[in-house]
Amino acid sequence: MPPFDAELETRLTRYAALDSQSDAASPSAPSTPIQWDILRLLADELTRIGAAEVQVTDYGTVLATIPGTAPGPTIGFLAHVDTAPQFNASGVKPRVIHGYNGGEITFPDAPGLVLSPSEFPYLATKQGHTIITASGTTLLGADDKAGVAIIMTAARHLLENPSIPHGPIRIAFTPDEEIGRGVDKRLPADLAADFAYTFDGGAVGEVEFESFSADGAVVTVTGVSIHPGAATGQMVNAITLASKIIAALPQSTMSPETTSGREGFIHATDMTGGSAEMKLHFILRDFEREGLAQKGEILQQVCAAVQAGEPRAKITCTITPQYRNMRYWLENDMTPVDLARTACARIGVTPVSVPIRGGTDGSRLTEMGVPCPNLFTGMQNIHGPLEWISVQDMAQATELCLALVQEAAQPGEDSRKAG
Repeated sequence: MPPFDAELETRLTRYAALDSQSDAASPSAPSTPIQWDILRLLADELTRIGAAEVQVTDYGTVLATIPGTAPGPTIGFLAHVDTAPQFNASGVKPRVIHGYNGGEITFPDAPGLVLSPSEFPYLATKQGHTIITASGTTLLGADDKAGVAIIMTAARHLLENPSIPHGPIRIAFTPDEEIGRGVDKRLPADLAADFAYTFDGGAVGEVEFESFSADGAVVTVTGVSIHPGAATGQMVNAITLASKIIAALPQSTMSPETTSGREGFIHATDMTGGSAEMKLHFILRDFEREGLAQKGEILQQVCAAVQAGEPRAKITCTITPQYRNMRYWLENDMTPVDLARTACARIGVTPVSVPIRGGTDGSRLTEMGVPCPNLFTGMQNIHGPLEWISVQDMAQATELCLALVQEAAQPGEDSRKAG
């Protein structure tokens, strides 16, 4: 297998430097105009390397085809171009550390910030690797521009080496995954794949087929507004009632910072407004439908209790489904999961399947009829200034992509002689 390190380094640093943060408050699709810039760039690159049927859809997804060179299923590969809105993602300055020495990593634009292998043990296993971080004041955006770089590198290699046996391959680069709007209702038909994979996972070996189930909730608290000088017995302060709702929710058993493993949570993500009206935004997460419904009921009961204590106010709680655990569908046909595990073994990687404490575009695609497990890229510490990735991990993900399409085209012993 040829080395892909230099190409992956170049691609990721170039993609990461492009602003592409999504915005949940925007009603447009994509949610931010800057995402169109990277989408069009990727479409141009796909055209230049010889991909077929390249297009940018009106819903902001780049689609392309790598024609098959052998019989086999049509496989889709997906990654998202947007970066998370939770932390500054404007003006990213990627920083490359060749031959990482195994020690602490500091940041030129944030002198007090330290990425330590003692705090993050996975980093301690990457001595000698090429590590990419940002400069300390932004996230890096390896989530999921690493996935984009991996798919683009594998696509370029396959197009330049038509002797490699593989069935038809469909590529999709989506917007707005970070705000749960990456899969348009038209994408499953437009992708036209028998099954697909997102490259949006973490540590080497991850083959993920189970995700959170997710709902979003918006609580609106409307008080009674009046001049504070004449407020006695009249004013109903929406801020006070919103604070009571937050205080009444489980604090030590059902919040992100107190849960792990298969435990779900209720997470307040945003509060806006003033004394007249407040809006509270929540995300509800659980691995099981019943647990998710329970968390919605808890939030509604808290709102009802606060409302009962102040009947002059108006409190509404609207819960909206977002995505469901992909396991509910994949467990009925584990073919794409088993294929990925076999491809891992082919490149000498031990596959590991753990539940994702989050979701991917694959969660929605799977629910919409396109089975879509999630595969590793190497990304770590995402959504913050300590985000980093190993180029060598990305190279292994690229090798996995290539091994996977060959396994699908030539299953069994014959496929191990190809490539």
